[in-house]
Amino acid sequence: MILADTGPLVALFDPADSDHKRCVNILADIREPLGTTIPVLTEAFHLLSPGSIGSQRLMDFVTGHGLTVLFLDDRALVRAFALMAQYADRPMDLADASLVVLAETLKMRRIFTIDRDDFTTYRIKQGHRHVPFEVLD
Repeated sequence: MILADTGPLVALFDPADSDHKRCVNILADIREPLGTTIPVLTEAFHLLSPGSIGSQRLMDFVTGHGLTVLFLDDRALVRAFALMAQYADRPMDLADASLVVLAETLKMRRIFTIDRDDFTTYRIKQGHRHVPFEVLD
C-alpha cells in the first residue's frame, strides 16, 4: 500500500489545481492500493469545498475503492499528538501526523504527496531506527 496525502487528493480531482496533471501522471503509474486517514480526507474535502466537482470526484474515488480509508485508534491518536509536539517547529498538522503513524503501524515508507519538504523531514520509527519516507515523483 502507498500512503496518500492531502495535496495529491485535491490535485487529482480539481482540474484547476496547478499539480493536477503531474498527480494524474503519477497515479497512472501506481500499481499498489492507496491508503489514507480520516484527517487527510477531512483536509482534502475542506480544500475542495462541499458541492464542488472535485469533492464529488473524491467521494466517487473513495466509494469506488480507489482509496482505502484507515482509522486511528486511541493509541494511534496519542502517537500522532506526540509527533505533532515533536515536529512543532515545522509545524506538523494532524493529517501529516496520522500518515506518519500509519506508516509506523503498517511498516510502510512510500507516500504520494506534493509536500516534499515536510515528508523528507519526517521520520518513521521502525524499532530503534528512524527511516525516511520514499516520496513518489
